Amino acid sequence: MSTHDATTNDGALAIRCRGLHKRFGETVAVKSLDLDVRRGECFGLLGPNGAGKTTTIEILEGLTPRDGGEVQLLGMTWERDASRIREHLGVQLQESEFSDRSTVDEVIRLFRSFYPRGWSVDELIGFVQLEEKRTTQVRNLSGGQRQRLSVACALAGSPDILFLDEPTTGLDPQSRRQLWDVCERFRERGGTILLTTHFMDEAQALSDRIAILDHGQIIAQGTPNELIDRLGGAYVIDFAADVALDEATLRAIPGCTRVSQREGSTQLTVDELARSLPALLGAVHAAGGALTALSTHQATLEDVFLDLTGRELRDA
Repeated sequence: MSTHDATTNDGALAIRCRGLHKRFGETVAVKSLDLDVRRGECFGLLGPNGAGKTTTIEILEGLTPRDGGEVQLLGMTWERDASRIREHLGVQLQESEFSDRSTVDEVIRLFRSFYPRGWSVDELIGFVQLEEKRTTQVRNLSGGQRQRLSVACALAGSPDILFLDEPTTGLDPQSRRQLWDVCERFRERGGTILLTTHFMDEAQALSDRIAILDHGQIIAQGTPNELIDRLGGAYVIDFAADVALDEATLRAIPGCTRVSQREGSTQLTVDELARSLPALLGAVHAAGGALTALSTHQATLEDVFLDLTGRELRDA
């Protein structure tokens, strides 16, 4: 993960939202949302389905009108500067439809023609590493190659802000890594990325800062490390036993900072596995039982998300 120094004054912000609000009938999709995205950073927007991510992004992209609040992009507003804003934005959708019989070169050439400025077709093809597929028709591209083509089209106008909506969904690990590399190189050129993803490892690898949304509100925000630190421990013990241990017993385990339950198992957030594991085994044995399942891992963003929302990122 890269880090960038940036101040918090408005001139250093690529995106600024204050009190953003959107309702669909009786459903509040976005509720009084405040958001600052600094120039040159990758900002991850995470949340379960229905949390308000897509609505928020569509408002920022100028596709959906807001019901209240303020939005600025690069110091401009959609009300005053719509045409100028569009020249500075690149939007990559989760699924893009291109003509099956068009070649990579033809698709990128078409999108490049929409903008008065931008990289050359050769630069775009090289940037997303599709040189060998230049004359290949879209229908013969792999899923990862189609996604990189989609990103190339989003970069056609040499944008300052790139919106990526779940860019690696359905891709194999190698294709995901190739797309990550494209994102990092865009940022090395000074670009800003707003990313939504269903992959916590992706958010952790690419994002300088992350906001977690639930029910239309930001419930946590910070760097990946800051969010993980809020768990209060470096490791998670996930176990099940054939006897029940009360919460007071579990919290008394040395180094335990948090106890939670999920899907028939118990999770302990702890400082040191070497201290906590033997104590857990002793507590289960003292209760006359035995462990039926046990796993340990370093605390991750997934643990933070589960702790905050009680749901996995892909849950509806």
